[in-house]
Amino acid sequence: MRPSIVAYLAVMSAVTLGTRILPLTLIRRPITNRFLRSFLYYVPYVTLAVMTFPAILSATDSLLAGATALVVGIVAAWLGASLPQVAAGCCGVVFALELLLA
Repeated sequence: MRPSIVAYLAVMSAVTLGTRILPLTLIRRPITNRFLRSFLYYVPYVTLAVMTFPAILSATDSLLAGATALVVGIVAAWLGASLPQVAAGCCGVVFALELLLA
């Protein structure tokens, strides 16, 4: 391996281990700050949304099909549909639009 790759891997490992180990060693008491607790509560949801949103739009051949499926999924979830129903509806919309647009 080239030395630069080894350095990149070492830095990546140090950062990853640092973010995992430091909170365990430095924070002994429960977090009582209301703002920090609410911030930490929403971090997984925001991370999932940030990773999923671009994939929804770029997973299809047509941006229009992905955007329409996104809107259908949001509306279906807003109206109280279950996760399998939302997923099936979005897949159906993408399938139909891809057939029409192709």
